[in-house]
Amino acid sequence: MHRDDGTGTAWTLIVPLKPLERAKSRLAAAVGERLRPELALAFARDTVAAALACPAVGDVVIVTDDPRAGAELAAAGARVLPDAPAAGLNAALEHGEADVRRRRPDAAVAALNADLPALRPAELARVLDAARAHPRAFLADAAGVGTTLLTAAPGTALAPAFGGASRARHLRSGAVEITLSDVESVRRDVDTGEDLAAALALGVGPHTRGFRTSAASPA
Repeated sequence: MHRDDGTGTAWTLIVPLKPLERAKSRLAAAVGERLRPELALAFARDTVAAALACPAVGDVVIVTDDPRAGAELAAAGARVLPDAPAAGLNAALEHGEADVRRRRPDAAVAALNADLPALRPAELARVLDAARAHPRAFLADAAGVGTTLLTAAPGTALAPAFGGASRARHLRSGAVEITLSDVESVRRDVDTGEDLAAALALGVGPHTRGFRTSAASPA
């Protein structure tokens, strides 16, 4: 069910998630193959919980074909949409966007990474509030190479170009870069052991925190 933030323009977040057996492959070297899918799910659970706690967010749509992840994230309050295209990250986001706008043509939508375990609702609200000033806007990741959030106002196509050096592609596409300070939790995605250490230093959510001891050494 869509929640209203009081302005009538609460955001719908679209969060794509690979099947857990394929998620976060680069993390295996740091935490071991056994923990890798468990951590991917923990990241997603903490990301979704923080997003749903954000006052600027009306609802969260997960695009995934993973039955376990779908069930757990639905129980947390997200709406789960099967990844019908099964053609990668950007196709999943476009599929989610089309579904959202079939239901609510005036929706403001945002694509959010599923691997933001340190995400803080207040920082996400600041980023989304800044994005309201632009038809399309994005936030670069902590490395300044990728993208963790891409937004589109009502009536504007999301046009996602995630993957690798997506910051440059989103800039070339005309999206405005959000350059706020003190929103590190929204920038801190986790692909490697070094990323995980940085997220842990920021302070992660309870699901990821439960793996902290185990993640400190490979399985």
